[in-house]
Amino acid sequence: MTDFLAQLADAVSGDVDSGPAAQAMYSMDASNYRQVPEAVVFPRSVADLEATVRVCSANGVPITARGAGTSIAGQALGKGVVVDYSRYLNRVLEIDAERGTARVQPGVVLDTLRAAAAPHGLTFGPDPSTHSRCTLGGMIGNDACGPHSVAWGRTADNVVSLDVLTADGTRFNTATPPEELTGRADEIHEGLRALASDNLALLRTGFPTLPRRVSGYALDALLPEHGFDLTRALVGTEGTCVLLTEATVRLVPSPPSRVLVVAGYADDVAAADAVPSVLPLRPLTVEGMGADLIDALLVRGRRTAALDNLPEGRGWLFIEVGDETAELAQRRARELADTLAQRTGATTSVATDPAQARQLWSIREAAAGIATRMADGSEAWPGWEDAAVPPENLGSYLRGFRELLARHGLRGIPYGHFGEGCVHVRIDFELTTERGRRAFRSFMTDAADLVVAHGGSLSGEHGDGQARAELLPRMYSPELLRLFEAFKEIWDPRDLLNPGNLVRPRPLDADLRFEGPVLPLPTTLRYPHDDGSLTTATRRCVGVGKCIDTSTGVMCPSYMVTRSEQHSTRGRARLLFELMRGETITDGWRSTEVRDALDLCLACKGCLSDCPVNVDMASYKAEFLHQHYAGRLRPISHYSLGFLPLWARLAHAAPGTANAVLRSTGTAALVKRLGGIAAERSLPAFSRVSLRRALRRLPRRPAGRRRVMLWPDTFTNFFSPEVGVAAARVLDYAGFDVVLPRSSVCCGLTWISTGQLDVARRVLRRTLRVLEPELRAGTPIVGLEPSCLAVLRHDVHDLLDVDSLDALTLGAFLKREAPGVQFPRLPATAAITQQHCHQHAVFGNAAEEQLLREVGVGNRTLDSGCCGLAGNFGMERGHYEVSVGAANRVLVPEVSAAEPDTLVLADGFSCRTQIGELTGRKALHLAQVLATAIDQGFR
Repeated sequence: MTDFLAQLADAVSGDVDSGPAAQAMYSMDASNYRQVPEAVVFPRSVADLEATVRVCSANGVPITARGAGTSIAGQALGKGVVVDYSRYLNRVLEIDAERGTARVQPGVVLDTLRAAAAPHGLTFGPDPSTHSRCTLGGMIGNDACGPHSVAWGRTADNVVSLDVLTADGTRFNTATPPEELTGRADEIHEGLRALASDNLALLRTGFPTLPRRVSGYALDALLPEHGFDLTRALVGTEGTCVLLTEATVRLVPSPPSRVLVVAGYADDVAAADAVPSVLPLRPLTVEGMGADLIDALLVRGRRTAALDNLPEGRGWLFIEVGDETAELAQRRARELADTLAQRTGATTSVATDPAQARQLWSIREAAAGIATRMADGSEAWPGWEDAAVPPENLGSYLRGFRELLARHGLRGIPYGHFGEGCVHVRIDFELTTERGRRAFRSFMTDAADLVVAHGGSLSGEHGDGQARAELLPRMYSPELLRLFEAFKEIWDPRDLLNPGNLVRPRPLDADLRFEGPVLPLPTTLRYPHDDGSLTTATRRCVGVGKCIDTSTGVMCPSYMVTRSEQHSTRGRARLLFELMRGETITDGWRSTEVRDALDLCLACKGCLSDCPVNVDMASYKAEFLHQHYAGRLRPISHYSLGFLPLWARLAHAAPGTANAVLRSTGTAALVKRLGGIAAERSLPAFSRVSLRRALRRLPRRPAGRRRVMLWPDTFTNFFSPEVGVAAARVLDYAGFDVVLPRSSVCCGLTWISTGQLDVARRVLRRTLRVLEPELRAGTPIVGLEPSCLAVLRHDVHDLLDVDSLDALTLGAFLKREAPGVQFPRLPATAAITQQHCHQHAVFGNAAEEQLLREVGVGNRTLDSGCCGLAGNFGMERGHYEVSVGAANRVLVPEVSAAEPDTLVLADGFSCRTQIGELTGRKALHLAQVLATAIDQGFR
């Protein structure tokens, strides 16, 4: 194998990675399965693909094609070479608006294609919920659909031609006229002609008739009445027949105006029964879900405002209509809503506001992740993931399916594309035990029989893969299955392309990623939401890949800069999973592969909220650093920046002297070099007066007011006390008696972020002792630094067996405790806000936005992700490039483009520092804006 890998590296100009990290990260997709590849190839060109095929063929090594790695049935896994198209072969080559087509490379992301087509009023019709990261190659391989297939069909209906490469190196286009084919291409064509002509009756009668039949090979496309459509026959073959080099796809006109109608019913079964009444009304999409999905969403944390817009019911249909103008679309929507109310008894809501519609759609799009945990927190898995039946049979199928779940003692949360009879579900299979795996097999066979009895398909969207291919004999006759094998053999006689899928499949209960060893490695965090287990916590990542969406959100800032899988939340979670398993990552907590992947984790906590399954990589990183450096010398920055609260307190004994020393060019350079701090960074200046001292100078109010404790975090106390003073004035104006803790306190954040968890735990315990009288008295806490506040609200659970503290942001406190207080309005003022990552992840900024509106500030919270400084991360040597890259993605351009009189708001000290260093603009805390309003109100 070493010789093979050397040949491969020599032949390919792209990247070839056979290291343990690549093997670990590519050993899983979004399915239940695990297969460790020999190597991962990232081809830069078609020539690289040809070289890969040539070397693999010569050595008898199988090849598996992979796009975004979000396949749910195991099609993106292989024990030979995995070819990842997404890194380089990811361009839209041409948009032909006149013909309504696009030429694309297989690694192009669907949203990239849609953005390129949008200026022409066109779109690609199929749109799975992973549209922000799934690739066209993967969609073609699995015949992906999405909610709009009601109007525009499956991927198979929208592909014009394919440029393909066979396992023996033959290249041709599927639309090439037969008379122009030569050699092996002509041989393939003739073999397929013979297969079809010799089996006309079987091909005409052997397939169920329904819009979402994705299971098996689409051999009926080879019938004469279907034009011997070679292209369509290849769509959905899951990489088992050819490799794609290019595709020409059909684009459809995109209605300029769309309106969402949500119809409420007694439950999801009643919603399914209503589908036949919806379809004649020509909707663009008909999606369905039940209240159990909402229950699972609510246990994730913050309640989304979109839930308030759902009509009454326990089951819902999401129905989108479109037209040329907003007026026409809204008229159609209201007519549809009235019709459903009359015919099906639905309660309806019409979302004419696009923002409201997007919020509602976000519930449905997050379902693939939400459904992986039941409402009680127990795990649920794919497997019986996307069966489909004729829409008129959907209600009956759902009733039978819920009865089947109950009979097997299982639970699941069905939802999906009700307009085409396709139901997604994750089920709480007990896949970690032998008994549970036997129950898994028993359920899968019974479920297959149920869907076939309803005239359906084992797969309606995601393909068969390893999850369902073994069950194809329950859907198709032995004669048709033999034709599937013959079809595969014509293309790939040596079975080198994605073997074990579709034909001669591996057992559905083999290669499960839950089987195998779990090393008895020590852990120190409590993992209260994962049964106290880091292994269980790493299983949260099911591979849906939202962390590789670079278009929006906070997660994952380093991946947005590097585009490397090891810097995604998914990649890091898989490395940690493999570390706990001990096979590909063999040196446990001492692993350099895991250390290197986590080195560029900003600990921003974006994944805690943005990841559909709430992976908390910041906590896992803290655990790893704690264990990795146990009993060993740490990086110097862990001592300089990790102990910042201590150094700041010491420096503040003589802040002027400390600043003079740090401002000296030579001394500053020496301090940075010795402290492991990036040379490009400026050292922050200590304030002349601490917050504690500054608040002593404020006038005292009469007793009798409600008490509130202002949290004197290190950054506010020693570096920006003006923020704390402003907050004290605001709270005083609102009628509160502002107090500070009776002695110094610290949340331990800097020790947590550097993995010094024993110190952090001691610091937090001492802090709780100091706070104990006020906590017992019910005094609420107002925090000004979001990262410190997040520790008191979230991380404290991981370190100590205590409840969250009643700690709030200034805005949240004012809206909860003083909702009637009115602050003077500022003159018409525009503002942009950089929301701190930890605030985004743990408590949000809805209250802050409301307060800004109330004082007359026209604010826009940026979709800019992490500022990139992220506490100690951006200060550490070796991180500057990624830190600045994260800021330059959105934040810096937005701030630089803002008008001079536009306020720039950032509650985080790191955010304000990064903005100041990279743009020269001074950013303000909300407290300072409200204090300014108070000042102007008294003039």
